[in-house]
Amino acid sequence: KNQSGSFNLLGENKKSAANSSNTTRILCWIMTGPKNLESRTKHIKQTWAKRCNKVLYMSSVKTDFPTVELNKTIRAFQYIHQHHLDEADWFLKVDDDTFVVVENLRYSLSKYDPEKPLYSGRFTPFISQGYMSGGAGYVLSKEALRRFIKGFKSGECTHFSSIEDIALGKCMETMKVEPPPRPRPWYMIYDHYTPVEGPSCCSDFVVSFHYIYAVQLYVLEYMTYHLRPYGYKYRFNPDENTEHHN
Repeated sequence: KNQSGSFNLLGENKKSAANSSNTTRILCWIMTGPKNLESRTKHIKQTWAKRCNKVLYMSSVKTDFPTVELNKTIRAFQYIHQHHLDEADWFLKVDDDTFVVVENLRYSLSKYDPEKPLYSGRFTPFISQGYMSGGAGYVLSKEALRRFIKGFKSGECTHFSSIEDIALGKCMETMKVEPPPRPRPWYMIYDHYTPVEGPSCCSDFVVSFHYIYAVQLYVLEYMTYHLRPYGYKYRFNPDENTEHHN
């Protein structure tokens, strides 16, 4: 994820990405509120959320939308661990003003083992390892979720900060859950990934965009899944590399 409010997860191809949509299961949970169900959340439900393997909407009030009555990140993950652990390999948390390109996330995650303790998102400093701020989303592997739950159960992790993303990040650090390894220049403290300036600043496989509201959700839906310039050839086709090696 970069400074503009989007994140991507890139790294070496550790295994074939072929059929990743069938083998990489993602549970998406959206933090929302009663006032936002009509203005924001229903539009997420009509657009990108349909591409997740499992979707949950967390709110301060239980409704027929449906929403689960949990408005705290830590409690939401505890609920997911208790009720939905076996329904996904990766667990994505986003706010209700976010657009996610689920296919890009699924492709990126297909390179990693969900039984390893990993999590990724928009890097922010302030604790030793740094933490992933929650707006545009962060994703936990199944093993990371297990360790997170274990940390709070054992007392190794605590609600040391009122900012839950920081508390979660500190718990990840304590429980030896790390972002996928990437070098970070000392002068770019907000970039976990190597920064590139200019037109190539952003990945072809951007995962999410933050501060996106109702009409913009449909604009991004159209541009991502429908708009195709005539004659345009994609710069990178991951399946080509897979086919050449088979």
